[in-house]
Amino acid sequence: MPSKHQIMSLWGLVSQMPPEKLQRLYVDFPHHLRHLLGDWLENQPWEFLVGSDVFCHNMASTLLSATVQHLQASARKQGEGSAILQHISTLESIYQRDPLKLVATFRQILQGEKKAVMEQFRHLPMPFHWKQEELKFNTALQRLQHRVGEIRLLQETLQQGTEAGQVSLHSLIQTPANGTEQSEALASLLQDTVGELEAVQALVLKRIQIWKRQQQLAGNGAPFDESMTLLQERCESLVDIYSQLQQEVGAAGGELEPKTRAALISRLDEVLRILVTSSFLVEKQPPQVLKTQTKFSAGVRFLLGLRFLGASAKLPLVRADMVTEKQARELSMPQGPGAGAESTGEITNNTVPLEISVSGNCCSALFKNLLLKKIKRCERKGTESVTEEKCAVLFSTSFTLGPNKLPIQLQALSLPLVVIVHGNQDNNAKATILWDNAFSEMDRVPFVVAERVPWEKMCETLNLKFMAEVGTNQGLLPEHFLFLAQKIFNDNSLSIEAFQHRSVSWSQFNKEILLGRGFTFWQWFDGVLDLTKRCLKSYWSDRLIIGFISKQYVTSLLLNEPDGTFLLRFSDSEIGGITIAHVIRGQDGSPQIENIQPFSAKDLSIRSLGDRIRDLAQLKNLYPKKPKDEAFRSHYKHEQIGKDGRGYVPAIIKMTVERDQTIPTPEPQMSTTVPTYDLGMAPDSMTMRISPDMVSQVYPPHSHSIPSYQALPLEESVNVLRSFQEPHLQMPNLSEMNLPFDQPHPHYFPGPSRGLLPCQPQEHAMSSPESLLCTDVTMGENSCLNQPVGGFTQGTWVGEDMFPPLLPPTEQDLTKLLLEGQGESAGGSLGAQPLLQHSSYGQSGISMSHLDLRANPSW
Repeated sequence: MPSKHQIMSLWGLVSQMPPEKLQRLYVDFPHHLRHLLGDWLENQPWEFLVGSDVFCHNMASTLLSATVQHLQASARKQGEGSAILQHISTLESIYQRDPLKLVATFRQILQGEKKAVMEQFRHLPMPFHWKQEELKFNTALQRLQHRVGEIRLLQETLQQGTEAGQVSLHSLIQTPANGTEQSEALASLLQDTVGELEAVQALVLKRIQIWKRQQQLAGNGAPFDESMTLLQERCESLVDIYSQLQQEVGAAGGELEPKTRAALISRLDEVLRILVTSSFLVEKQPPQVLKTQTKFSAGVRFLLGLRFLGASAKLPLVRADMVTEKQARELSMPQGPGAGAESTGEITNNTVPLEISVSGNCCSALFKNLLLKKIKRCERKGTESVTEEKCAVLFSTSFTLGPNKLPIQLQALSLPLVVIVHGNQDNNAKATILWDNAFSEMDRVPFVVAERVPWEKMCETLNLKFMAEVGTNQGLLPEHFLFLAQKIFNDNSLSIEAFQHRSVSWSQFNKEILLGRGFTFWQWFDGVLDLTKRCLKSYWSDRLIIGFISKQYVTSLLLNEPDGTFLLRFSDSEIGGITIAHVIRGQDGSPQIENIQPFSAKDLSIRSLGDRIRDLAQLKNLYPKKPKDEAFRSHYKHEQIGKDGRGYVPAIIKMTVERDQTIPTPEPQMSTTVPTYDLGMAPDSMTMRISPDMVSQVYPPHSHSIPSYQALPLEESVNVLRSFQEPHLQMPNLSEMNLPFDQPHPHYFPGPSRGLLPCQPQEHAMSSPESLLCTDVTMGENSCLNQPVGGFTQGTWVGEDMFPPLLPPTEQDLTKLLLEGQGESAGGSLGAQPLLQHSSYGQSGISMSHLDLRANPSW
């Protein structure tokens, strides 16, 4: 059985349900025949053929023939007997008398199946909704084309006045066929058809809105099909209908009253104006965090450019200008300032011509070398900082349309962006953009966004951003969300239900400093993103890092585990750090949890996390019981044995963890001619081991002397090591090297400290005088260390495939917009439910509303 997140059709979910739950749906159409139709049924426009006019009747007859052919082909393919084929023929003869009855039957079956799926799975596949939207538009377009044909036939009837034409007209539009009434019928038919054109145009505009919203969500990492081919085809098809209707109105001449004719022309002109101005879109958005004096690119596309500019001798220029939030609001008003809006920043290389690509079937303008030289800041509201100030790039052009030289002004506003002048503003600017992309509403006043959002929506946003930024298909788990909630709300509640219905504010997200820290929630989370993306992607994707977990939870997990059990968690006190928590035994034999000083991205660029774990002999099993070599073997770096191709003995860095007690310094046994190296590094709990080969080679415990050796030339000894400018590392005092890496000192008691040991062919260890117990826990957290972690049982992590995937943020908004256009066919309340979204990132995580963590821990 395929997993739910792979199912792309309604029938895929229906076929997983117990037959008894659906039996009542298949009264007028047998269940075994429904099975033969499969997902073909939901890909036909049954739900949009409402009525009994000629168009619906013709469509129903066509669909009946297609249904019979599909049933017969499926029956033969599955080896069904002649009885089934006879049953199909009987149904065909029954429904041929009234094809619309088949439409009504299938419409009822599909609505019942949707309701049953919602009750069982709480979602419908997103592709199903996209297909329904496509069917609705295509059916409406076909109806429009049919209406144009009726108008044309009526025009011919009025001109010819033949009896045959009158009879044909009567059969088509069911109106009396005499002079005055025919003229009234023509006016009524034209008005109805223009009304239908306006309704179909609304569908196109809605689809353009959805495309824009998806483009904005893609800024946070959501999957996005950026192709504009479908939008262009729809706009062009409506322009064709507009042209035909305009011709018919013109041809009607004296058959229409002057008032009626003027009203029709005005409505048609408004349809064209809205369609043309709405088809000018930003295809390639400028960077949403934009640094001054930095080149960037952007692009626009005019979907109707081929229709209106294809024959132009000179194509119009497109201009790019920076506008403030206030100016953007004025532009959105009916009486906006137009193209003369003053630019709030100086942009160079900001004009390019529209270009027509026949091969690409598009009309577009690409700005390749834009550069914002300076920005004019606005007055800010209250405590708003410069990184909360949103601007946009306004793209504008103008041209004349048609033989009457109708002036057309096109404008397209980019997504909101934040202008920075220094790299240290980047982090806070990204927070502003993330919040705006995730929580803005469609059709908003620029650039209004909610100040407070549901915590569950924030979880979806963080999960989506994490997966996209890191480039992994492994999302966050419920326990991760619990830890994040504890952090952002400063609340040590141990039940996820305590946070499920809470909301989080913008201030909590990136204005308020976390308790006992020097940074905001977002600054900390973004540091984790950067660290994981740069150094830990493969570890996270292999589920070797728990990461988002509090110290009190770590204590609960590890206290009852054997010595050497360890796990990896992100530092709570440092931005962009990861630490190892492991079990050791105290002097009284009781278990203790040690947290090694966090590693930064710089640390891990010197020696990888996997190799550091390999270096520490006291680390044995990754929680819960996986041997570390089995878990991390693929992450170990292959170590060279012997000299390299240039004849050099390789030097490597290895890590060790020292204990509380400082090892007594032995008397120096080294000749004073031996060079010592000071790399200018701050003393820390790390020391280095430099080894001539990659073999784990140590001296026996009784070795207490270092034989003399010839000093290396400076270029071979110092310069190589100087490339490691790591503040957590220091070169050893060679006089202190008298212990092998894994040999305890006679006066060496357990206690946490961390160091890297120097190794040469005659290698000995040294200790660091500084303790390296991690102190990244607040007083509030310390008070919880002795509390029982209620609601969680000890155990292994549950596979995330057990739960439905987490949705991209505001996917419900897109679904709601789709369903609004489908009217009653949406199935009432079904549109309000979360939908399954197929993601290119795969399994994205777990929605908190679908499970009780107390019964289903993830570890």
